[in-house]
Order: sequence, then structure tokens, then C-alpha cells
Amino acid sequence: MKRLVLMRHAKSSWDDPLVEDHDRPLNGRGRVSARVLGDWLRARKYVPDQLLSSSALRTRETFSRLGFVCDAQFKKALYLADPQVMMDALRGAKGETVLMLGHNPGIAWFAQSIVQVPPPHPRFFDYPTCATLVAEFDVTDWREIGTGSGRALDFVIPRELTG
Repeated sequence: MKRLVLMRHAKSSWDDPLVEDHDRPLNGRGRVSARVLGDWLRARKYVPDQLLSSSALRTRETFSRLGFVCDAQFKKALYLADPQVMMDALRGAKGETVLMLGHNPGIAWFAQSIVQVPPPHPRFFDYPTCATLVAEFDVTDWREIGTGSGRALDFVIPRELTG
């Protein structure tokens, strides 16, 4: 059994219009959301042993604020990646519980493609910042996963946790 925690990066700052998109940091709300999501994942025992993430500053900062220690891989190929690139990266994973951090629209499309049945959540299809899907796969190796092969266990957005 393998588990995927699929998370969009937390809310980023647009304060400096001269900063390149790849280099935008989190804003205050994003920093709080990432910390709260880390607490939520720990409380539910969805603790990753591997990270596959975009190399963008906002995904790096999101991971840092989640508070996990695991094998972390930050890949330029996952920056604004489409679902096929994400699937290819996941098929190369080695962890039992893999956290994948990325960006919209690719992360939303990937979430929709990976599960058999979407979770009954009104925000699943637009996947707001720091939205998190937890899906389980009845496989022993990540190379065995395919479209529609995951079972959605949980889906949450930060506002449900922060009020």
C-alpha cells in the first residue's frame, strides 16, 4: 500500500512585482496555513517519508513550514508541471508516503486524474492554495500506479483548519 499527499503550495506574496514567479515567497497567511496543514497531517498520521516538490521558493517554504524531516527532492521539472510530468515523477518515488508539492493548474488536474472517485468537497476541482488530497494506492511499487488508481482518503483546505 502506498500513500500520496498531494498539496498545492501555500499562499504566496505578490508584494514585489519585480520578483520572478519562481522566486515569490509565502505571505503571512500562507506561512500560517502551511504550519496548520503540517499539524493536521501529523494528527491524522499522514507523515511523509519522501518529498517530491517544485523547486520554486513558495513550495520550498511551504515544505519548511510543514515541519517534516524526510528525503526531499526539489525538481525544476515540477515547477508548473502538467499531470504527465507529475505522474512520471511519482512513478520514480521510493517512499511509502510521498508528499508532492506543486502548482495550479497542474496539481488540480493531477488530483482529478489520479483518484477513482473525487472526494465530495466543493473546492476539490479548483484546488485553492495549500489544498491537500491524501490518496491511497493498492500497489507495492509506485511504478504500478495509473490514472484513476487512487482512493481518496481525505481532502482539506486551510480555511477549514484556521477558521
